[in-house]
Amino acid sequence: MLRYAVKRTAIAIPMIALSSFLMFMMVSLSGDPMARFRDIDPPPPEASLKALEVQFGLDKPLLERYFVWLAGLFRGDFGVSTQNIDIEATLGSRMIVSFRLIIAAIVIAAILAIIVGIVSALRQYGTIDMTLSVITYIALAIPVFWFAILLKQGAIVFNQAVGSTLIYTIGDGVSSGATGMALLGFMVLPTIALVINQFASWSRYIRASMIEVLSSDYMRLARAKGLSRRQTLTRHGLRNALLPFITVVAMDFSALVGGAVVTETVFQWRGMGDMLLTGIRNIDVNVVMAWMLVFATATILLNLVADLLYGLLDPRIRQH
Repeated sequence: MLRYAVKRTAIAIPMIALSSFLMFMMVSLSGDPMARFRDIDPPPPEASLKALEVQFGLDKPLLERYFVWLAGLFRGDFGVSTQNIDIEATLGSRMIVSFRLIIAAIVIAAILAIIVGIVSALRQYGTIDMTLSVITYIALAIPVFWFAILLKQGAIVFNQAVGSTLIYTIGDGVSSGATGMALLGFMVLPTIALVINQFASWSRYIRASMIEVLSSDYMRLARAKGLSRRQTLTRHGLRNALLPFITVVAMDFSALVGGAVVTETVFQWRGMGDMLLTGIRNIDVNVVMAWMLVFATATILLNLVADLLYGLLDPRIRQH
């Protein structure tokens, strides 16, 4: 297992380095960070523009800028923002806001998907399976932003009915210092909006995987050896059906991040989504790169964890 873990880790490190290079090049070539300064009317003196280019490190060749930026990362320096933002401090506070939403959505979506997928597989083509299938297909078809808006309208009606604000429709709670149940009130709607599509997709995958496992030879052999249906299902069925699900969750992390950006925008959270959109509007290369680097690294590390768990649970994988 140690050899397998070292091998997978050795693959992940160059992947992070390569992704950082590709992202830096794409972001740097996507626009001119100095455009908003050049478009000022009346235009600033050329000497002032040159000074800003030096300040932002834009006076160097593109490849040199990448290595300067990369060297800064090892010192915890993400570079200079054209908006005078303290990228390191901002990134830390925004990550707290966004990752609590993403982690909550992953956990809830996974639990719901496992329950719905297993029940559907055990009641294949029955009334329960058909009902759950209709619900999941509707959930898959619902646009995240539209569903989030509906949730906001429903929460407003609910708060008016109870005569108190129990569910908040704007803000993330962290910025205002909310704690306990108040913080939960800020979390409810964005989490539901982010979970709806993901749980539906995952439940269909688990259903298909579980149906395949239930019809396998080793399941019939387990029953023939005298194990009850419950023992066969828990000892052999669930483990083998859920193993591939670990990889699916890791692979879908980027989709969850995209959904989180939309969700945060609708509910006006000051998280990573707002940081990204602000950076894009201002063509702030270092802000956008900081955002992309965090989530690219998180995606690669999550896939690494999935590979390690897969190898731990299935000894055959370690031989490759």
